[in-house]
Amino acid sequence: MSVLPIILHFLIIPFVFYAFKKKSLTTWILTSMLLGIIVGIDFPEFSIQLKFVSKIFLRLVKTIVAPLIFATLVVGIAGHSNIKQLGRLGWKSILYFEVVTTLALFIGLAAINITKAGIGVQLPTSTEKLEIPAPKTAVEHIVDIFPENIAKSIADGNVLQIVVFSILFGIGLALINGKHKTIMLDFTESLAEVMFKFTKIIMYFAPIAVGCAMAYTVGHTGLDVLKHLFKLVGTLYIALIVFVFLVLLPIALFFKIKFIKLAKVIAEPVSIAFATTSSESALPKLMKALEEFGVPRKIVSFVLPMGYSFNLDGTTLYLSLATIFVAQVSHIDLSFAQQITILLTLMLTSKGVAGVPRASLVILMGTAASFGLPTEPIFLILGVDELMDMARTSVNVIGNSLATVVIAKTEGELIEA
Repeated sequence: MSVLPIILHFLIIPFVFYAFKKKSLTTWILTSMLLGIIVGIDFPEFSIQLKFVSKIFLRLVKTIVAPLIFATLVVGIAGHSNIKQLGRLGWKSILYFEVVTTLALFIGLAAINITKAGIGVQLPTSTEKLEIPAPKTAVEHIVDIFPENIAKSIADGNVLQIVVFSILFGIGLALINGKHKTIMLDFTESLAEVMFKFTKIIMYFAPIAVGCAMAYTVGHTGLDVLKHLFKLVGTLYIALIVFVFLVLLPIALFFKIKFIKLAKVIAEPVSIAFATTSSESALPKLMKALEEFGVPRKIVSFVLPMGYSFNLDGTTLYLSLATIFVAQVSHIDLSFAQQITILLTLMLTSKGVAGVPRASLVILMGTAASFGLPTEPIFLILGVDELMDMARTSVNVIGNSLATVVIAKTEGELIEA
C-alpha cells in the first residue's frame, strides 16, 4: 500500500485541471474524493475534525425524504389516473414492473451476502451507531406499516408509513374530479418540482461533503477502507451483469424478442445514460429508438415514462445491495427475515423519484433510518457512488426499453423488421 499514496499524489493535479475544464458535478465529486483521500493520508489529525461537514450534508439530505416521496408518489398515482381508461395496458405494465424490480432486489441481496464487501471495515469509534430493533412478530410488522400520525411518521423518519400515507392520498386524489383535484394535483406537482430543485442545490454541496467524508474516513481508518469500497463497486457491476443475463435476457427469449437487435438499437441512449448518469438525458433518443424498433408511439409514450418512475431495475438492485452493505459496515447482523422486510420496504420507496439527482441516496438514507441503521457509512458509499451510478443508470434504461417492447408484444402491436 506504500506505493498507492505516491500514485494518488501524482494523479491529483491532472484530476483538478480536468475538473476545472469539464465543470461537471460528476468530475468534481470524483476529484474531491481523490483529494479527500490525500488529505486523510497527509493530515490525519486535521481530517478527523472534518466530520461536521458530512453531518451538515446528512441533515440536509434527510430533510428531502418525506416531502419528496409524498409529492412524487401522489403525482405518480393521481397523475396516471388514465390507467383506469387504458385498463389492460396499465395493469400489465405495473405487474411487469413489480415482478422484475423484485427480482433485481433479490439479486442485489444475494450478491452482497456472497461478497460481504462491508465485513471488516472498522468504523470510527465516534460514529453514532444504533442497534437494529428487536425482531417483531408478523402482526407487529403489518401494524407498523400503517401510520397513526403522519407528522410523527415524518419526525421518526418512518419511510414505509410515509409511503403508505402517500399511496392512499394519491388514490383518494385520483378518485375525485373538478377543481379540488386540479388544485391538489397542481400543488403536489409544484412541491415535487421544488424538491427536485432543492435536491439539486444540496447536491452542489456533495463534492465538499464527499471530500471531507473520505478525508475523515482515511484519516481515522487508513487506506484499507478503499479495498472494501472497490469491492462494493465490483459487486454491483457483477450483480447487474447477472441481472441482465439471468432476468432480462430470459424475458426477451420468452417473449421472442430479438434482444441483440434491441441492444444495438438502444446502444446510443444507453451510452448517454452511462456517461451522464442520468436516465432523463437519454429519454428523447430512447423513445425514437424504440419506435424504430417497431413499438407504436402510443405505447412508447405511455409505458416508458411510467417505467421511469416504477421500473428502475438498476437502482432497486443497488439499493438492496447498499442497505445491507451499510449494516455490514456497522457490524449489525441482520436476520434473513429482517433483510426481506427491508426488501419489501424498498419495493415501495424506490418508486417515483427517478428524476431526482442522487435519488438513490435519498431513498438509502430514509431506509437506513427506518431500520435503525447508522447513516454515516453511506458517506463511504457516496465517495464511489458516481462509478456505481453509471452502471445502474444504464441498466435502468435497458430494463425500461425491454419492458416497453414486452408490453407492445403482449398487445400484439410490435412491428419487428
